[in-house]
Amino acid sequence: MTGHLIYSISVASVYPHYITKAEKKGRTKDEVDEIVCWLTGYSREALNEHLVQKTSFEDFFAEAPELNPSRSLIKGVICGIRVEDIQEPLMREIRYLDKLIDELAKGKAMEKILRA
Repeated sequence: MTGHLIYSISVASVYPHYITKAEKKGRTKDEVDEIVCWLTGYSREALNEHLVQKTSFEDFFAEAPELNPSRSLIKGVICGIRVEDIQEPLMREIRYLDKLIDELAKGKAMEKILRA
């Protein structure tokens, strides 16, 4: 799948998979929402509105109120690629989110996930 195809996918189409991945490991939808809001600066209400509107990943990150400056501390491999080595800015943002959800599902403490 090319990057541009991924960008046009709605966040709402992937979001249930984030929830399922977290819940299978005993984590919660609230924790997923906290992660998404921490990363993007959206309120939970704004996040829900984007889900209802089926906002694309491209627009979701472009319209984010404040991408968290601590997101640059997110390191590691997701989908076989080191997130810190991804050059394309939007793909890096998407993979940051994937990595955080992965850490949640692996049982990491929220303080560590949110780079507190």
